[in-house]
Amino acid sequence: MSKNPNEQPPEKLTGIRLTEVPKTSVGIKAIVSALTHIKNEVGVTKGIQLLSKMNQRDGFDCPGCAWPDPDEKRAFLAEYCENGAKAVAEEATKNKVSPIFFATNSVQELSKLSDYEIGKSGRITHPMYLPEGKDYYEEISWEKAFKLIADELNSLDSPDEAVFYTSGRTSNEAAFLYQLFVRQFGTNNLPDCSNMCHESSGVALSQTLGIGKGSVTLDDFNHADLVIVIGQNPGTNHPRMLAALGETKKQGGKIITINPLPEVGLMSFKDPQNPLKWIGSGQQLTDLFLQVKINGDVALLKIILKLMKEKEDAEPNSVFNHQFIKEKTAGIEALLKDLDTYSINELLPQTGLELSEIKKTTELIINNENIIICWAMGLTQHKNAVDNIRELVNILLLKGSIGKKGAGTCPVRGHSNVQGDRTMGIWERPKASFLDSLEKEFKFKAPREYGFDVVEAIEAMHQKKAKVFFGMGGNFISATPDTTFTAEALRNCNLTVQVSTKLNRSHLITGKSAIILPCLGRTEKDFQGNKEQFVSVENSMGVIHQSKGTLQPCSKELISEAAIVVGVANATLKNSTTNWSELISNYDLIRTKIEATIPGFENYNNRVRIKGGFYLPNNARENNFTPTKTGKANFSVNKPSEIELEKNQFMMMTIRTHDQYNTTIYGLNDRYRGVLNERRVIFMNEDDMKTLGLKKLDLVDLTSHFKNEERKAKGFLVVPYNIPSQCTATYFPEANVLVPLKSKADISNTPASKTVIITIKKR
Repeated sequence: MSKNPNEQPPEKLTGIRLTEVPKTSVGIKAIVSALTHIKNEVGVTKGIQLLSKMNQRDGFDCPGCAWPDPDEKRAFLAEYCENGAKAVAEEATKNKVSPIFFATNSVQELSKLSDYEIGKSGRITHPMYLPEGKDYYEEISWEKAFKLIADELNSLDSPDEAVFYTSGRTSNEAAFLYQLFVRQFGTNNLPDCSNMCHESSGVALSQTLGIGKGSVTLDDFNHADLVIVIGQNPGTNHPRMLAALGETKKQGGKIITINPLPEVGLMSFKDPQNPLKWIGSGQQLTDLFLQVKINGDVALLKIILKLMKEKEDAEPNSVFNHQFIKEKTAGIEALLKDLDTYSINELLPQTGLELSEIKKTTELIINNENIIICWAMGLTQHKNAVDNIRELVNILLLKGSIGKKGAGTCPVRGHSNVQGDRTMGIWERPKASFLDSLEKEFKFKAPREYGFDVVEAIEAMHQKKAKVFFGMGGNFISATPDTTFTAEALRNCNLTVQVSTKLNRSHLITGKSAIILPCLGRTEKDFQGNKEQFVSVENSMGVIHQSKGTLQPCSKELISEAAIVVGVANATLKNSTTNWSELISNYDLIRTKIEATIPGFENYNNRVRIKGGFYLPNNARENNFTPTKTGKANFSVNKPSEIELEKNQFMMMTIRTHDQYNTTIYGLNDRYRGVLNERRVIFMNEDDMKTLGLKKLDLVDLTSHFKNEERKAKGFLVVPYNIPSQCTATYFPEANVLVPLKSKADISNTPASKTVIITIKKR
């Protein structure tokens, strides 16, 4: 078996087809694609009924992304996107992974499959156990599974030898119970998927604005004069955002897109909710597209800041909002002084852009007051990721575009409750005030020492300092960097436990023994005793609302994530003062405890029952920056990229396909980039291909270079593409093996999956 779990033999690279990149997104093709997935996985009748409840006030929240639903009127039968429909189809699939499946398929045999093939196996129906030295999972009862986990945890020399990971799908109720159990067990080792995506956003925004969340609401897009979308591909990752951008355009606003790839979803959009819009060229979204080089963002933003300063110096009071700056901010002198140390000619080559393009962008910023800036992992997964985001905040602060209608920060989160999990206390670096509240409410001594984040957890497992891994959802091995190293780390554990709905690669890369605990999906009914429950989630704009499944569980053996936490807690904690069994009997009791310990959840059980839910407090939205160290919004001094490529070296970023959400692969097509039936590809600039003597669909091997270390990924097909020179793109998880674990963002520790230095060798 290959040490790289994602490696595939060259003979599997067959059947690829390249098509013309479409000129518009969504529309009838998206509807057909969504319905095809529903038909194949669920069936038409059941699928349509299911979709009618998705993101509706009496239904369930999409298990995909965290883009918010409208506060007011919602679209009947269609408050979802293509990838949301795919996510529901995956969860509600007819395919099942039963004990018979495991009895007839060994771990070694299953490991040879691609992530796509593994995921298509179906829903896991029973708890399963892989004993040490065995190659086949065996059925196990819930009681025995909980006892095995408890025995392993209680045999550790220290609670800090256990790692408790969380994905972004876990509900508020389950997440709160999970972190409570972990802290009563005695550790803050609570890494989560935020560590790998928007941790840089949280750090940067907390430092500058006093809250690690965005400040805008969905309605703000109706009032924005200018929306800047940078380092993000909403057409694939957050398609419902295109409707919000469309509303900005309808109201006369402008849109600037900044990205290394010209993503079709941001260029033109056909509203799937309006059949009259399905024909024609669609609604043009982007007014100005800047094709910046990978990691050229700070250099670009610094040029914009310098041009703004030049105009302000030449025409005082024409650019900066001096009243806002004086009353609400600190640190502008240091910012302006730092800008003077750079020259535009020095910065420009890093961007790959013409100065005339940047000047047009700057003019739009200068001439508009209500500005929203949106970003995603194109900014957060670099060594200078925190600098990227702080530089965006600098622009907004100079314009006074914070804390007002139609303006502010908009980090676009990934998984559907990733922000809610953090609000519930899933964090390795908890605030003392939160721990104080837990201690007061639950009468125990909470651990105060910071725990492991994702990178630190992998290192600890690799060094055998962590011996138990517990994953609350997600697909850890396929989500994390440095795949071979991470696989070795997991295999060093005595026990790995995965709470999951579907089979994934993390069930096959295990510790000495392994347990799979299958849980209810977001679409399924959740009964505790004879009473049906609902859960709550937080979207990316801070709205707490309920989610209630409508389907019967696909197996009678499934229990909720919250019930799994209670089962493990009851088996593990011998002297807990918490009545875990009572809490799980009625989720209102869990919400009462959340209300007692977390600010902003006053009258939780009543407000969450209001249609549409309620907003959490947001100091930046309220133009209040007192939580920062200065008590004001902080300007910051930031550095452009310090990476210099050698001859025949390239910068590689990992990206998703259109048939993918996070590590879940719905299909093998990337329709919006014209790549069908294959994932092991590398997008390259055509001039770079000529320099290396490469032709379309040549088979190449990739090598990453980091501090005299090399990592290899074999068998990728070259695809010529519109991408800046010396820049390349590959899909994850296939290319995660090339991402060094120690290559990470300053301060936030997020893996730098968007700045991987590689060389390319033809086979």
